[in-house]
Amino acid sequence: SRKPDLVILDLGLPDKDGLCFIQDFRQWSSTPIIVLSARDSEQDKVDALDAGADDYLTKPFGMSELLARVRASLRRFVKQETETTQFTFGDITIDWVKRIVTRQGVP
Repeated sequence: SRKPDLVILDLGLPDKDGLCFIQDFRQWSSTPIIVLSARDSEQDKVDALDAGADDYLTKPFGMSELLARVRASLRRFVKQETETTQFTFGDITIDWVKRIVTRQGVP
């Protein structure tokens, strides 16, 4: 099963409130969430960000702005993922992704 690299979410879901979706999703995933919404009050933005959204874009918006926000979110997420894939203790490093243990840089 593949997990998404990024979620783009409109808060106006037909079956469920978007804020509830964000809270539920955050229970099991740290994947970035960008909210797109016609709701433009400061409180709406604060509520979504506090629920776990990473970014909030109000409608109408330009495609170039959305794409720039997607790139920025992915950069931050990839950096965060990279930072947590290794564990170092003294001169021993464990790379969880590559499944390699090194001591002083030697496998």
